[in-house]
Parts: sequence; structure tokens; C-alpha cells
Amino acid sequence: MQILPVYREIIDFIAAGTTPQNLVDFNPSEEAKERIADLIHREKTTGLTDEETAELNHCLQLEHLMRLAKSRARHYLKE
Repeated sequence: MQILPVYREIIDFIAAGTTPQNLVDFNPSEEAKERIADLIHREKTTGLTDEETAELNHCLQLEHLMRLAKSRARHYLKE
């Protein structure tokens, strides 16, 4: 299985070690943001291939995971 670029970004971020503040500050690259925006736009207009639909679903799951992690990190920073 090929690792999607957005996965690689998050894997590299985690593997490098992090702190709650670094997690809160993390944002995906412009390339990743543009790819996701493109997939969402095309999903709503012209449609996606099965592979692109799977890619978008994975990206949305990652976004949800990062939102949960950032929420938890903010909690740790308040303590």
C-alpha cells in the first residue's frame, strides 16, 4: 500500500517527537490542504474515482483524529 502524502506528514510529525504545544500548532502543508480542497470540490462537482474517494475518506479520518488530539493537548496545556 502506498502511503498518502498527508499520512507521511503526520507520521513524520509524530515520529520526530512532539509536545502538547507543537501538536496544537501543527498544520498540514499547503500541498496537503490544496489536495484535500481539490478532492472535496471534485466530489461535489464532477465526482471522484474509487481510489480518490478512499483517499478523501482517509484524510477526513486523519483530520478528525488530529482535532481530537489537539483538543486533548489544549487540555494538558491548561493543567
